[in-house]
Amino acid sequence: MPTAEPIICLEGIEKRYVLGAEVVVRALAGVNLKIFAGSYVAIMGPSGSGKSTMLNILGCLDRPTTGSYLLGGIDVSRMPDDELSEAHGKRIGFIFQSYNLIAQLTVLENIQVPLLYQGRDLKACHEHCVKLAKLVGLGDRLDHRPNQLSGGQQQRVAIARSLVNDPLMVLADEPTGNLDSRTGLEVLEMIGQLNAAGKTIVLVTHDDRVSSRAQRIIHMKDGLIDRDVTNRPTPA
Repeated sequence: MPTAEPIICLEGIEKRYVLGAEVVVRALAGVNLKIFAGSYVAIMGPSGSGKSTMLNILGCLDRPTTGSYLLGGIDVSRMPDDELSEAHGKRIGFIFQSYNLIAQLTVLENIQVPLLYQGRDLKACHEHCVKLAKLVGLGDRLDHRPNQLSGGQQQRVAIARSLVNDPLMVLADEPTGNLDSRTGLEVLEMIGQLNAAGKTIVLVTHDDRVSSRAQRIIHMKDGLIDRDVTNRPTPA
């Protein structure tokens, strides 16, 4: 269950894009949001609502034009690029719709990629990565490459990779978008199990069936939070 300690705190977050001499798009229009440790939050909204920009801000993939973003108590909104990249790598685990695995690498090597970017000793972390592969049911696929795996198995690799740095939160972008219904349910069950074990999950989706698993559903509209709803998660 969530604790009283917010790990995400957005205050007055605006994001503006200049598309021409006189064209300014206000993708986020002053968002205030707190997400607490141990939460399972879904962010929804139609195209143009601001949810993708919110994803990029939360994931330290972009920075706000104005406002502050505290991640684990540290203001990342004004960090230099190198520090922001470090925060992105160490504090956030990512699960993408398209898996984003490296085709030339094995399952184990794909799980190790974030450690490589952090300059960590891969030999020292070997058992940790093997343990994560087993956690997602791929302990017997360590030497397989992505083209030897099903879509669901590839997403399981992505889930293991998202956990390798023990991040403050896991940010999932349409994690079942490329999967059939049955496999999608398996992935959602796995994400739910991670949350039950205490991991904070923030999931961006357009699918009501996916958001129904969350404890809290945030609806975006016109760059603002339109509704923030407490939800009773649909059982697996």
